[in-house]
Amino acid sequence: MASFVERVIGAARLDPAAYEEVEADPNALGQAMAVVVLASLAGGLGSSLASGGQGAGILGGMVLSVVGWFAWALVTYLVGTRILPTVDTKCDLGEMLRTTGFSAAPGALGILGFLPLIGGLVLLVSSLWQLAAMVVAVRQALDYTSTGRAIGVCLIGFAVYLLVAIVLAGFLAGSGITPTA
Repeated sequence: MASFVERVIGAARLDPAAYEEVEADPNALGQAMAVVVLASLAGGLGSSLASGGQGAGILGGMVLSVVGWFAWALVTYLVGTRILPTVDTKCDLGEMLRTTGFSAAPGALGILGFLPLIGGLVLLVSSLWQLAAMVVAVRQALDYTSTGRAIGVCLIGFAVYLLVAIVLAGFLAGSGITPTA
């Protein structure tokens, strides 16, 4: 069994074996959540440093990242197992949470978002890398042989997640509650 750091590196390298390992380890859920929190913290610190220390919403951003991870994993799980399963698809929500949590590993690069001239590029690369990791995570969790099918599930899951986030943001704005407060 790989260490936490080895799992994070394997996930960032888009190594299917790393995702298979965390999928099969029910004790890795805490580690998956730690990856989400650490990636969110890195991104929040990078943004805060870029804005001259105006990062009052780092804690709120971490909470929203964990909630967002759970929501996207849940929607992706439902789409992948109920709408687009294959004959080989065997997955439970815990497996999806573990694999998708580790897919946040490239988000640790967000700490470099403060760098002049290239900070924005680093954040873009980090986001695209996380998206690629999410596809690998979903492919492995759902036991797909097709990366295209995993991309489809991720896109559908993201669209639903985005719609829910927009509705929730509208509700929060209308109620006077701000997520960064």
